[in-house]
Amino acid sequence: MALTLALAAAWGLGGCAETRLAVHAAKEITKRDQKSKERSGKRTSKRAKNGAPLGRGGVYKVGDPYQVEGVWYKPKDDPDYSLTGIASWYGQPFHGRRTANGETYDMNALTAAHKTLPMPVYVRVTNLINGRSLVLRVNDRGPFVNGRIIDVSRRAAQLLGFINQGTARVRVEMVDRGGKVRFARKPVTSEAEKRAVKAAPQKPVAVAKLPPAKGVPVAPKIAEDLPPSVRLEPVKPTQVFVQAGAFTNQQNADRLRAKLSPLGKVSISTVRIKGRKFFRVRVGPLKSLPLADQTLAKIIESGHSGARIVVD
Repeated sequence: MALTLALAAAWGLGGCAETRLAVHAAKEITKRDQKSKERSGKRTSKRAKNGAPLGRGGVYKVGDPYQVEGVWYKPKDDPDYSLTGIASWYGQPFHGRRTANGETYDMNALTAAHKTLPMPVYVRVTNLINGRSLVLRVNDRGPFVNGRIIDVSRRAAQLLGFINQGTARVRVEMVDRGGKVRFARKPVTSEAEKRAVKAAPQKPVAVAKLPPAKGVPVAPKIAEDLPPSVRLEPVKPTQVFVQAGAFTNQQNADRLRAKLSPLGKVSISTVRIKGRKFFRVRVGPLKSLPLADQTLAKIIESGHSGARIVVD
């Protein structure tokens, strides 16, 4: 109402200066109304369809299938996503540029790029070398380098402890907005278990902290130097392979194994995915990531563009 009266006053004034004064007053009323709405909580932060907060200019996006350097990628919503592989990081010159879902890339934010997951979603990235784990928001596409499964921001690489190395063996898991792994289902107790005899209570166990042994160096307490967003997990031994393909027909897997035998040790392992049995053809284990990159390049040159580096 106040805005309408102010504009009416502007039309009624004959002088140019008076008109500018009235329009200025109308703008001030509009600003005050907007601030009042913000203070009253009517303005809400922008969020995606899946509830994840969006960065400036961002939109929720799954995306259509796309092709990069002859390789097709099919984005999809995958709530059970869990994969081990190689991570890299990116900073300049992408800092300040638009991401794939329209946000502005900030190399100091905790974000990541993925080839097929929706944007934005949250993933937990765990460095399998040092056990550091961090929840990141996917808002970009990539990395389009053979053998890489995720590209994290510069800040994320610092916290995960591989910024100097450039790459790391990682596990990537889909999580919800609270950081909980989405595919970790709630356990169900059967009726038989409920009726089972309860275990006898155990006596308290005394625990004492022993001083460090003399002459033995003590490992530094790195956990105290990490920010609250980073957690440590037990580190398990891992090995690097190049997976050349996965087949439902064992004869096709045997033929590929014979073809790749000059590259080194080639093995066939089986896995069931959604009830179907697959025969995976893998070269390795390989001693280093550079050797894995070289092996991957040779396999792709031989016509198997879907090959990738995996960590087990």
